[in-house]
Amino acid sequence: MKHLTFLLILLVNFFTLFSQESVFNLSSPNGKIKAQVNLSSDGSPTYTINFNGKQVLGESTLGIKLSDGDFTKGLKLESVSAVQSVHDEYTLFSGKRKQCTYTGNERSVRFSNSNHETVELIFRLSDDGAAFRYFLPEKSETVRKIIEENTSFQLTSGSKIYMSPCQDLYMGWCNSQPSYEDYYFQGENIGKPSPYNAGWVFPALFNKDNTWILLTETGLDGTYCGTRLEQLSTNGNYKIAFPQEGERTSPLAPLYPESKTPWLTPWRIIAISDGLKTLMESTLETDLAIPAKQADYSFVKPGRASWSWIMKKDESITYDIQKNYIDWSASMNWEYCLIDVDWDTKIGYDKIKELADYAAAKNVGLILWYNSSGSWNTVTYHPKDRLLFNLNREAEFKRISEMGIKGIKVDFFGGDGQSMMKYYNDIMEDALKYKLLVNFHGATYPKGWQRTYPNLVTMEAVRGFENVTFDQEWADLEANHCCMLPFTRNVFSPMDFTPVNLTEVPGLKRKTSSAFELALSVIFQSGIQHWAESPEGMATVPDYIREYMSLIPTTWDETRFIDGYPGKYVVMARKSGTTWYIAGINGEETEREINIVLPFNSKIANGNLFTDGITNRSFLKSAVHFKKGEKVKLKMKPTGGFVIKVDE
Repeated sequence: MKHLTFLLILLVNFFTLFSQESVFNLSSPNGKIKAQVNLSSDGSPTYTINFNGKQVLGESTLGIKLSDGDFTKGLKLESVSAVQSVHDEYTLFSGKRKQCTYTGNERSVRFSNSNHETVELIFRLSDDGAAFRYFLPEKSETVRKIIEENTSFQLTSGSKIYMSPCQDLYMGWCNSQPSYEDYYFQGENIGKPSPYNAGWVFPALFNKDNTWILLTETGLDGTYCGTRLEQLSTNGNYKIAFPQEGERTSPLAPLYPESKTPWLTPWRIIAISDGLKTLMESTLETDLAIPAKQADYSFVKPGRASWSWIMKKDESITYDIQKNYIDWSASMNWEYCLIDVDWDTKIGYDKIKELADYAAAKNVGLILWYNSSGSWNTVTYHPKDRLLFNLNREAEFKRISEMGIKGIKVDFFGGDGQSMMKYYNDIMEDALKYKLLVNFHGATYPKGWQRTYPNLVTMEAVRGFENVTFDQEWADLEANHCCMLPFTRNVFSPMDFTPVNLTEVPGLKRKTSSAFELALSVIFQSGIQHWAESPEGMATVPDYIREYMSLIPTTWDETRFIDGYPGKYVVMARKSGTTWYIAGINGEETEREINIVLPFNSKIANGNLFTDGITNRSFLKSAVHFKKGEKVKLKMKPTGGFVIKVDE
């Protein structure tokens, strides 16, 4: 019987192999990544990906299905383009690096279906990954509707997952999910079902041996829905999933993609890395994002912000407390102060104008919180009736811009439907008109928008530090969670985790050390960092820590991955001007010793090491001198960390 089963498997593989017609092959510029697109005997398009001579994605499906046409099967090959070289250079206001360069090879294939309509599949390969998208080229004023995307990613046997589940619609406090705020399954076998019907969020990380693959999407312009991976993945075949019913701005607003044609869909990204370094230093998501339009971006100034709500919650939204936080921002040389929920009634517009004028005199800008205002949850925080409709939104933006407000934080969105994606884009577009910075909370994943709209400085889409303040269980998991995020959620896009609590959380015990928290100022990347500390807490730390926090930048000229492993530990180096910040955190409850080479160009670099003192709430500072290329041995305490600050 075993021999018969083996023969049957061989026959199936044989017929599968020879029922596929190779359409084209494409290689990355360095030749390490290779993609092959095939067309089966029944006209179904598929693809495979090889890396370093080994297949890393098996036969994976392609195609889109419309309400009035099918591009998943019964297709006929029409044409294949020649290989074209693609090169792009652009500047980011904040991110891993300011100056970014992309080089790739592109090839496209055109198929026709039984209705004699055509679709193009556009493939690009760069040295750090693969990407593809669909294009409906025929011009029509008729609105077309995509009801299914047949894109899948066939992971190879033995691969492990590092993924966060997508919570179902209406879950959580005040029915406020989904908002990409869960923990990560780490190192489990592919094929594990998500605990929720909604599936798995992007970015999704996979590993086999020394090969790492990260899946995500970019280039959403409001004509497509946000997507995720399906709950079930038989034999490691992960398929694109559309949002659940209800993830839209109103009952009649679009949920699934619909648009006139011609129509380009978002890029599906497959970042591939031999080890973690290439992945951690990649900018693939913004490389393929929609470029920013010509506009005045002089008002886009990344920076640091004080924020009363994180420690003092709703009771802190008063005129006097916000004035105190403005003073604190000024004393710390921070650029912003965020005023959170219910400011419109607890303080009022007139008094907010007074605070804005007071803050401006101290070179501090105010950011105001808003409820996204939809019927998709029962959150009562306000203002909540100002942004959903264009006329109201523009009137509000004009009003607060004239008051001197510098930015907005918009919270509690309702999922990933197409109308919700358009809502995000409309807010960013209108905020740009009125020179307002944007921070989205209770939100989806950024999807490269920080390049398209440079005024988008950060987004939440993470189980951030506020959760540490809610429950001891979440506080206990913080160290492990923070060691997952640089490899997943924060690998490409800005993340408003609201890090760095150097003292204590009222009513709970934070498990991470204060040096661990300090290191998050470097480990996590966000255009504006909203610090999770209070004036009273900052007053208790050493003067040299306050000085460090007054100088730490949020924009970087360069980023290097030094060492680490998802969920266990991470060491990152970021450069601003001539100063390097090297930070490490230990996500485990055992001491870790690391031997690292630091990324200096000068022969000798001098600076300071900030690390854990005798207790978890104390620091040690020591002068350090490093020679170029030498190995440095450091120890990280359990759930501890360090920062090295040196000048070249």
